[in-house]
Amino acid sequence: MTEILLVAIGGFFGAIFRFILSRKLKGTSGFPFGTFSVNLFGAFLLGLLVGLEIHGYVYTLFGVGFMGAFTTFSTFMLESEQLRMSGKDMVFFSYVVASFTLGICLLFCGIIIGNLLEI
Repeated sequence: MTEILLVAIGGFFGAIFRFILSRKLKGTSGFPFGTFSVNLFGAFLLGLLVGLEIHGYVYTLFGVGFMGAFTTFSTFMLESEQLRMSGKDMVFFSYVVASFTLGICLLFCGIIIGNLLEI
């Protein structure tokens, strides 16, 4: 029951932060900067938690709850499909390739930095 409560609390705050940040970073160029930025930042933060070897209730709160609600794979998929269907092929490919490539790189950077910090 404690873990469910921690996931719910983390998810509550993660969703709010995602909403605020993605709205502030929403561009007008047709490229979905809001979701892009949130997902990349989330990949880095999750890598940092892993690199710092955060476990237990703290990981449940932040890694599962907060990060699970902060990052958004479903919105990424929807925006990708909307770009593809609207004929914005270069934006579509840029968004998909950059999201996966930079996301994985930032996850690894977070892990490396977390390992170096050794809290």
